[in-house]
Amino acid sequence: MTPPTSPASSGPDPAAGVILAPRPWLPLGILALGLALLPLQRLWGGAAIAAGVVGLLGLFLLLQTLLLRLQFSDEALLVWSRSRLLRRFPYSDWLGWTVFWGPLPVLFYFRERQSPHLLPVIFDATALRQQLELHLSALP
Repeated sequence: MTPPTSPASSGPDPAAGVILAPRPWLPLGILALGLALLPLQRLWGGAAIAAGVVGLLGLFLLLQTLLLRLQFSDEALLVWSRSRLLRRFPYSDWLGWTVFWGPLPVLFYFRERQSPHLLPVIFDATALRQQLELHLSALP
């Protein structure tokens, strides 16, 4: 992993690469699933706990949708939290990638030399695929 740039960074610069638009569909779907579990509490006592856990996961992902941005620069995938660069993933270290569940993309997996990464799709999946194909077309 390459260390982040200076902490005084002003955030993702659209001129430095494509920034994916946030898409809250996955977190909102998980929240809806949590709400749908609530009526089952009459049939199954653990439904309220399950609904709470699923609902908290949905809220967490919704917060991440608001805070995180992915940017595709010329050399690396950058992960931003507001104006702070969290991680830099140089394309030269990537071994492969995939977006799971084609028509309804919910997970983005990529593998670097050091480790694998699995991210929820809380951003524009179409733009994600386009940028991956553009920057990493030589990968399997």
